Amino acid sequence: MSVATAGLGAAPFSAPGEAPTQRQSWLAKLKAGLRKTGASIATVFNGTQIDDALYEDLEAALLMADTGVKATAHLLEDLKRRVKDTRTSDPAQVRELLIDALTQLLTPLQKPLVIGQFKPTVIMVAGVNGAGKTTSIGKLTRHLAASGVSVLLAAADTFRAAAREQLGVWADRNTVDIISQDGGDPAAVSFDAVSAGKARGRDVVLVDTAGRLPTQLHLMEELRKIKRVVQKTGPVQCAGDASSVPDSTPPHEILLVIDGNTGQNALNQVKAFDDALGLTGLIVTKLDGTAKGGVLAAIARERPLPVYFIGVGEQLEDLETFNAREFAQALLS
Repeated sequence: MSVATAGLGAAPFSAPGEAPTQRQSWLAKLKAGLRKTGASIATVFNGTQIDDALYEDLEAALLMADTGVKATAHLLEDLKRRVKDTRTSDPAQVRELLIDALTQLLTPLQKPLVIGQFKPTVIMVAGVNGAGKTTSIGKLTRHLAASGVSVLLAAADTFRAAAREQLGVWADRNTVDIISQDGGDPAAVSFDAVSAGKARGRDVVLVDTAGRLPTQLHLMEELRKIKRVVQKTGPVQCAGDASSVPDSTPPHEILLVIDGNTGQNALNQVKAFDDALGLTGLIVTKLDGTAKGGVLAAIARERPLPVYFIGVGEQLEDLETFNAREFAQALLS
C-alpha cells in the first residue's frame, strides 16, 4: 500500500505490501476475485468477427456486471471509435481495446490518500452495516502505524458494543490509542478524539461511525451532526506554508466504505452519502468472488470520487491502493 504524504518525510512513502513480489501476489488475488465478472464478459470475444452481435452481447455482459447504463454506453461508444481508428478485425484484440477504454474511464478515480498536510489529518469513515467499514479502518490503521504514522482511533459507533470491541481489538493489535464511550453521544466522542489527537500530537485521527442505510434519515442526520461537531474543534496545524492551504478545519477526509458485491446499490449509497456529507473518497471492499465488479465503471461515470483502496479478502494485505489499469486488466483478463 502506498500513501502520499506531505510533511512526514519522503512522499509518497510505502507501507507493508508495496514490495514488487507482494504487489504481484495482490494482483493475482484481485484477478481471481474478479474472475466471475470477467468470465461473463470474456466470452463475448470468442467469436470470429466484429459485428453488431458482438457489441450487443458486450452491452448485455457489461450491464449484467452492474456497469450501469451510462458507463456501458460510454464504453461501447469509445470502443467502437478505437476499433475504427486501429482498423482492428480480430475480436480478441477488441478485448485489449476495451481494457484501454476502461482504464481511461477509471483513471480519474486513481488518487492517493494524502497524509501529513494537516496534523492531525482527521478521517471520518462511514458505511452501511456489513460493508467492512470497521475492518477496513483496522487494516488502514495497521498500514499507517507500520509506516511510522501515529494514529488515534475514535469509536463513534457508540450504540453497538460489538463495533467498539472490534475497534478496540484493532487498537490493541496495532498499539494505538482509542477514544471510546459506552452509549455516549457519537458526536461528543468524535469531538473528544479530535481534541485528544491535537493535544497528543497524533498524525491521524480515524473516526469510526455507526453503520446505517441512506434511507435511515435520522441516522444520516447524526452523521451530519458528527461532521458539524468535528468542525467545531477548529483549525489544525498545516505542513509548510499555511497560506497555501484554504482551510485546515477537520474533517479533512470523509470516506465511504462500500461492498463491491452490491453493484448498483453501492452506487446509490455513494450518491446518497455524498449528497449528505460531501465525500472525499471511497474504499471498495469484498471484490473477491463478485459478479458485479463493473460498479466501479458506473461510479466513474456517475459520481467520480477517488477510490483510495480496494479489498479482496480479510487479511491485512488484502487492502491495497487502487490502480486503474491493474483493475481493468484483472477484470478483463
